[in-house]
Amino acid sequence: MKKKRNEMTNEELFAAYKATEDLTIKNELVLRYVHIVKNVAIQMRGVFQDFAQIDDIVNEGVLALMTSIDKFDLDKNIKFESFIAKRIRGIVIDIARKNDWVPRSVRKAAKDIDQATGVLYTELGRMPEDEEIAAYLNISLEKYHEYLKKTNLMNVLSFEMLLDDTENGGQHSQIMNTNMETMPEHYLDSMELEREIKEGLEGLREKEKLVISLHYAEDLNMKEIASVLGVSEPRISQIHANALRKLRLFLKK
Repeated sequence: MKKKRNEMTNEELFAAYKATEDLTIKNELVLRYVHIVKNVAIQMRGVFQDFAQIDDIVNEGVLALMTSIDKFDLDKNIKFESFIAKRIRGIVIDIARKNDWVPRSVRKAAKDIDQATGVLYTELGRMPEDEEIAAYLNISLEKYHEYLKKTNLMNVLSFEMLLDDTENGGQHSQIMNTNMETMPEHYLDSMELEREIKEGLEGLREKEKLVISLHYAEDLNMKEIASVLGVSEPRISQIHANALRKLRLFLKK
């Protein structure tokens, strides 16, 4: 007995659209996935709120969603949810690049932390602890954590920008220091980059490794990881961003 569309899974509906190119099926897919566009727009509003409205991002995201449904290859071992989330983040990143959204004070804090981390990494032969970076900067650990909180989103976005520029042959020196919710799967097709990322992961703390593993390998979101580890969601976001900052610095060596 043939299933009704509302009884089909997303994957079955996708396969039906690829086979028929029926626009009514495409519209149904858009309705099923539009929540991802809205979620990413909400999660990243801290990036664009000074120069764009959330409705503008959602509208751009829906257009990208419609295009992505046509371009998506069902044979690739990639979830469409991850694929479209990456596309929407790419839109926000492009807007961020054009508008230079990072406040000067946050940019300076990130630069100081990066410089201190680099110097201490060379001296110690390992990634420095928070206490060591705070001491190098001659600030309290509490103040250092305030700096980290301000630069969290910046660190996450800059890691994705680094991967983007690496993939496209860009210059690392041009990258703006920056919630990559999904690691772009196509970047991991590069064996050399994958090797470097794995090597960088070895320098992370155990909890940082665990958060990265749960997020990218197990596909858990920050709220789910917080529940697994028994800590607050903001704390997981902080660990995630700090881990990506370390990976970014490692890849830029």
